[in-house]
Amino acid sequence: MHWTCNNFEVRLNDDLHAIGLCAEWCGTCRDWRAVFDRAREAHPHLRWHWLDIEDEADLMDDMDVETLPCLLLARGDRVLFFGPVLPQPDVLSRLVQTFSAQAAPASMTDPAVSALWHRLRSSG
Repeated sequence: MHWTCNNFEVRLNDDLHAIGLCAEWCGTCRDWRAVFDRAREAHPHLRWHWLDIEDEADLMDDMDVETLPCLLLARGDRVLFFGPVLPQPDVLSRLVQTFSAQAAPASMTDPAVSALWHRLRSSG
């Protein structure tokens, strides 16, 4: 299954969302897709989404992603993590475990990333 924002089910609850931001032309993104899919199977309690930044350019708005692939982790209305992640299963697993275990982690303050998360939530 290919997750895009067209089939995004974003609820206003405490589910942790993991969104992979990639582009089809990016070879590293294609490698990361397999890692992302395995992490989804290993952590079924999270809500996993795959976002092609070119296919979903309207949602990206003016936000420019300089390094691919990127991971966005969010819960409720808060962005918890946003940054590039190489296709290394251990790194992705540690990030997911860290943010899954925290009851109330500090919210990320980058306004562009927060605005993207709010657009993604409202597109569902």
